[in-house]
Amino acid sequence: MSHGDLSVVHGNGSVRTRLALLAGSLVTMLAMALAAPGTAHAANSGHMTHPDLDWLGSQVKIHEGAIAPGDSKAATPKVSQTPGLDVSSYQGNVNWAGAWSNGAKFAYVKATEGTSYTNPKFTQQYNGSYNVGMIRGSYHFALPDVSTGAAQADYFVAHGGGWSKDGKTLPGALDMEYNPYGATCYGKTAGAMVSWISSFSNEYHARTGRYPTIYTSTNWWTACTGNSGAFAANNALWLARYATSIGTLPAGWGYQTFWQYADSGTFPGDQDRFNGALDRVKAYANG
Repeated sequence: MSHGDLSVVHGNGSVRTRLALLAGSLVTMLAMALAAPGTAHAANSGHMTHPDLDWLGSQVKIHEGAIAPGDSKAATPKVSQTPGLDVSSYQGNVNWAGAWSNGAKFAYVKATEGTSYTNPKFTQQYNGSYNVGMIRGSYHFALPDVSTGAAQADYFVAHGGGWSKDGKTLPGALDMEYNPYGATCYGKTAGAMVSWISSFSNEYHARTGRYPTIYTSTNWWTACTGNSGAFAANNALWLARYATSIGTLPAGWGYQTFWQYADSGTFPGDQDRFNGALDRVKAYANG
């Protein structure tokens, strides 16, 4: 006799009992599924599921793509440009001696994301770039829907994002780009986003004496801050644009200090240029 036949032998009352138990089991299973980590992460963008994949420009490339091939020889600068790179844990242990011999003079290293992630490769990358002679700095991947700007600035400073006037340390950079976990603008209005960035910037300045460089793309900045011109007076611009020219800058800035022009090339990680000669990089580091 099959298991299906047993319910008939024991009568209708038994059938009702078994159906009730089955329904209860399904409810329990559904509740457990909704409580599972993967579902919670999908429902709440505040939970990081892949911070090691959130590097500077990772979401810009996904949303905007490359406008032209990221050839290091493609752009024709009007002034001297200084080559550099930015890296995260995604690159692992970087061959800094090789990058230096290929011409890189500065580097930015991801330090933190939100208020719970630190780059496990930070020490090798941050100290390694310094040890071969590069001017280096660190950056923070912002998650504005997780906590306040000030809280994230404090976390950044406490985990490698500080600054010192030694001629070799660049002020920290704030990575403002598309949300890797949900809505493009992290569920914030343009006004709320401007307030969040101000909170981070002002707290970082209070802690270090420098305002952070702001990394962004013109498209994201326009969509999520309403193309605010509120930061150009204090914050240097690091423009993300994978093309042969810088294009239109976000409001207020008359020029970019850094330009991330490709996500691969001569150096490990992303390819960058400082808008000036090496002595100007040193001057910017010194404040």
